[in-house]
Amino acid sequence: MPGFTANYRIGVRTRIMALLCYLSVLCLIPVIFDDQDPYVRFHARQGLVLWIWGVLAIFSLNLPGIGGFLFSVSFVFIMVLSAIGLLSVTMTKSWRLPIISRIAASL
Repeated sequence: MPGFTANYRIGVRTRIMALLCYLSVLCLIPVIFDDQDPYVRFHARQGLVLWIWGVLAIFSLNLPGIGGFLFSVSFVFIMVLSAIGLLSVTMTKSWRLPIISRIAASL
């Protein structure tokens, strides 16, 4: 899905729903309640992949030896990608996050 043009009007409710997509478990709110808007759906899919990655990172803490390292690296990447997603929404863009967007497109 390419970036949305200036012709696409994005209201306050749409922006709030899109912002929620990159705030951890709050990504479930747009997934459940706002599946009609393509802008929100795009961001919700990416946010959902980030949240699932975060849950898997927490489970990686149970791995002996390497678990803490995997969690730390995952946490940094999730925070950076979430910040990029939030910036994208504040600029009313739809940037594809590296790797995440490919997985999100298959949802």
